[in-house]
Amino acid sequence: MPCEQTIHGKIIYGPEAEVIEGYIVIEDGIIKEVHEKKNDSGIIIAPCFVNAHTHIGDSVCKDPVLGNVHGHFVQRDLSQLVQPPHGLKHRILNMTPHRKMVEAMEKSLQDMNNTGTYAFADFREGSTKGIVALKEALESSDLDARIFGRPANDTGKKGISEELETLLNYADGLGMSGANDMDMEILENARQHSLKAGKPFAIHAGEHSRSDIEKALSLDPDILIHMTQATQQDLKEVADMGIPIVVCPRSNFITGVGMAPIVDMLDQEIKVAVGTDNVMLNSVNMFSEMELLSKIFGIEDRQVFMMCTLMGATILGLDAPGYILEGNIAKIMIINGNSNNLTGIRDPISGIVRRGRPDDILSVMI
Repeated sequence: MPCEQTIHGKIIYGPEAEVIEGYIVIEDGIIKEVHEKKNDSGIIIAPCFVNAHTHIGDSVCKDPVLGNVHGHFVQRDLSQLVQPPHGLKHRILNMTPHRKMVEAMEKSLQDMNNTGTYAFADFREGSTKGIVALKEALESSDLDARIFGRPANDTGKKGISEELETLLNYADGLGMSGANDMDMEILENARQHSLKAGKPFAIHAGEHSRSDIEKALSLDPDILIHMTQATQQDLKEVADMGIPIVVCPRSNFITGVGMAPIVDMLDQEIKVAVGTDNVMLNSVNMFSEMELLSKIFGIEDRQVFMMCTLMGATILGLDAPGYILEGNIAKIMIINGNSNNLTGIRDPISGIVRRGRPDDILSVMI
């Protein structure tokens, strides 16, 4: 027999995130009906988040030294922390046993589930072995993943084509570090292999310097990550090329590379999604990203919410489109609008964006 469930409350509905009062009917995981009807329920029915950029392997190290140690200030810049091949994270990843890596990733996947995320894109280090480890971790999860692989740091020009072909057999696409971190000939080869395989090519660019932006754009990537140091002219070129950008505000803040020009990106009508980046530096909690975007960047709350849900699903090409609509797969979180934290909010979207927390979630359906 079909499994049917009816939920009443305030519904964040459709691709424009319109707030309506009513109820939804879910049958066998599909949104069968949405009806408008006045009700006194304090429930908020919202689409789940899409975390559009993560490094889940970092789950094995969540407390790197970033500041004062026994009274002495220790400065760690971006290259010391995450740049391949000698950054702290890569040294840790290289020495971590496979089973320990998988178990750590399983914890972060469960944390994503608990905090309202239904899908994520991971830039998987460790070549094919790294992809296999993440796929093993995903066996115990219902999350939808897009895995962007990358070749090993010591891969030379000779063996790169064979490794790229193998990677693209396992991965959903390629996710490269910045164009200053790898020989351009290898990057161009990688781009050609992704085109041949019909899979997306994503690359970090302009994170701590704009010196790699021109090189990244010359590859005509499908997705850009960060663009923290992008100029207006850079963004105009990105807009003209129709390339979406994934921003990671908390990550950029903690690594000290500055604040991405997200308002300018939106003004240029660039599609912008949001990710939490390295698990080593940040939790996978998308509520924290939303609060920062709203309060520090001053971006309108509805825009923030859509960047963290619909835009991520659109950019990643997910089967579940990231919003509540009849016929869509139900990827929703049920939020307690009467929680101690949310009682008194007037606009469900603004309330969730500015002050929502994981403990406001009653349940997650993915």
